[in-house]
Amino acid sequence: MHTTTTVRRFRRLTLVPIAAAAALALAACGGETVNGAASSAAPATSAATSTDSAAPSEAPSSEAPASSAPAKPCGTVNMAINGWVGYEANAGVLNEVLTSLGCKVVQKDIDENTAWQGFQTGTIDAIVENWGKPDLEKKYITDQKVAVNLGPSGNTGIIGWFVPPWMKEKYPDITDWNNLNKYAKLFNTPEVGAGQGQYSSGDPTFVNNDTALVKNLKLNYKVVYLGSEAALIEGFRKAEKNKTPFIGYFYSPQWFLAEVPLVKVDLPKWTEGCDADPKTVACDYPPYELNKIVSSKLVADNPVAADVIKKFTWTNDDQNEVAKMITLDKMSRNEAGKKWVEANPDKVKAWIS
Repeated sequence: MHTTTTVRRFRRLTLVPIAAAAALALAACGGETVNGAASSAAPATSAATSTDSAAPSEAPSSEAPASSAPAKPCGTVNMAINGWVGYEANAGVLNEVLTSLGCKVVQKDIDENTAWQGFQTGTIDAIVENWGKPDLEKKYITDQKVAVNLGPSGNTGIIGWFVPPWMKEKYPDITDWNNLNKYAKLFNTPEVGAGQGQYSSGDPTFVNNDTALVKNLKLNYKVVYLGSEAALIEGFRKAEKNKTPFIGYFYSPQWFLAEVPLVKVDLPKWTEGCDADPKTVACDYPPYELNKIVSSKLVADNPVAADVIKKFTWTNDDQNEVAKMITLDKMSRNEAGKKWVEANPDKVKAWIS
């Protein structure tokens, strides 16, 4: 989800307290092309978050400080919504903060690669959780100068290959990639050839080196794309419940790891440059310092919104808390964002001061 090459490491306004009762944002819930107009609709969770489980404990409520108008009006923010719940958590919280300052937030469900094109066409103003993408950064930030890196979100991303806990217990050496071929037949499915194992990946637009890894590590597996974060979660959940073999792509931050503590497979250790060529990569994924990208136009024309997005930082635990509300409590991303903002006024204050 989030490029197959080494991720780069990335390094204000008048105080405006946030309102406890923020204006509702406009949300675009349908599919979106970079030249298409977003449809106006009530906020909703994306299909990628449709999983079931028990509800988490409720966050403590507290009142946010009273609102005052910003020194300069806050205009429209066209916010990309990428297809994983951690991203939605960021977007829901930022929606609440920005609308409380008088911004009009238009949310556009769009895949992460296509979203970058919107910086050029003017249809996207903000990507609020970027997983690397140095090729797109070079094109749109360095070369075309239509986008700007606004720094880290505070979240550290880890991508890797995982198995359900029961498999580690029964096959202790399965988490060493050198032993994967020994277990390939365990993972055989009708979707792959006889004697091969199925390796399950998510949305093909997510950052992944999986096909190259299978080839370059000479593994007797075939990559099958399940299509979404939700499908991966359901696959791992059923595998653990039914004690059936499953190996696949996953990542953190992700609330699901608290429900099923997946076990990471140790691929060849990542070193600087080992993944520079997507065709020859034969090493694990690097750690990702997740960051925020906005259009140069937003920085120039809407400094109120740009400043909030720049200052927005939180922890993996913060994100997972909101992601649980969206997925397990079936709250919309904006409802979950509002609840978290009302419960964390001190953290929010730092983003608007």
